[in-house]
Amino acid sequence: MNREEFKFEICANSVESCLAAQEGGADRVELCAGIPEGGTTPSYGEIKLARKLLTKTKLHVIIRPRGGDFLYTPLELERMEEDIRICRELGVDGVVFGCLTEEGEIDREANRRLVELARPMSVTFHRAFDRTADPMKALEDIISLGCNRILTSGQQPKAIDGISLLAQLEKKLKEYPLPPIQLLAGSGVNEENIRQIFDATGIHEYHFSARVNVVSKMKHYNHEVYMGAKGADESNSLVTSAEKVRNTIKQLV
Repeated sequence: MNREEFKFEICANSVESCLAAQEGGADRVELCAGIPEGGTTPSYGEIKLARKLLTKTKLHVIIRPRGGDFLYTPLELERMEEDIRICRELGVDGVVFGCLTEEGEIDREANRRLVELARPMSVTFHRAFDRTADPMKALEDIISLGCNRILTSGQQPKAIDGISLLAQLEKKLKEYPLPPIQLLAGSGVNEENIRQIFDATGIHEYHFSARVNVVSKMKHYNHEVYMGAKGADESNSLVTSAEKVRNTIKQLV
């Protein structure tokens, strides 16, 4: 299949992961902090340095002030607006966000504010979509907001388990003369299942992390003291591997 028919996005947890994604041939990265929380807004310094060093791969940044749900207070929305302004000023290519109502519907007013502020950057509605009560209605609402794509696992923990809904969503979009939005299949996508997901859904954009474990170089380590949750492995870190990026892409092209 033609490489130009596909877009591959790497969920990058650091500038190092961004560079590995670029080396591996990714089309873009979604730069995030707080990966254990599902991704939160990275620091100003992280965004600025990633923008400086990414020369071939597009830089998208998640705009999510905290983990948890996607029902935001007015003050949280103000913070999201400020983060979007910073991204625009730094020359970021796209931002990623999503706001819901108490009833699990798309918060049209909150999202409209953020979309309008984000332009001319690209806008991805993230996996808040997977928490919506009615995915087909949510799809239409997101289309009406003018978002460019939806990151989704088909309302399942992993995209491989959400194949049925992903296929239904892609089929719905093909009813339009020109697709008004792109589906970006993500969560648990890897070199072992990406081809299966494509064959079952026909989706042409994929989001994955391609991370490997990197052992700490610390010679002294106090295993009785935790900086976060007790029992967490704090002597290792996960970083995107350029080789894993390449190998995953090769499964489709």
